[in-house]
Amino acid sequence: MAEEKTRVDFNAPKSLVERADSVVGILDISRTRLLIDALEDELEELANNTEFRRRLSDAYYDGRVDYETVEAILGREEAMRMKLLRSSIDRTPAEPRLRDGLPSDESFYDGDVPEWTDEESNA
Repeated sequence: MAEEKTRVDFNAPKSLVERADSVVGILDISRTRLLIDALEDELEELANNTEFRRRLSDAYYDGRVDYETVEAILGREEAMRMKLLRSSIDRTPAEPRLRDGLPSDESFYDGDVPEWTDEESNA
């Protein structure tokens, strides 16, 4: 099943379009195919770029980019890793609270508090 297509119009420098037209003539492909291939290559390169990945993860963790966007750019496996990490970051660990404060050493150790000694120095 073919993917749905969207028409994209943009302005480009005339010299760039002329260069592209020369290339499509040599390769015997359409200008559209050349642009799609170039865009796919650029997006693939960005997805493997460390700085871009850091910026994408920052945007995801800050809530500026949603999960579907990350999945579309990096793939399901990497997006799932980021989702799991984000959920662990968002969790606030429970803070244990004591009702009566800490017990004294005597009550904790049930009487005398043992004292550590260095047996080598006593020998």
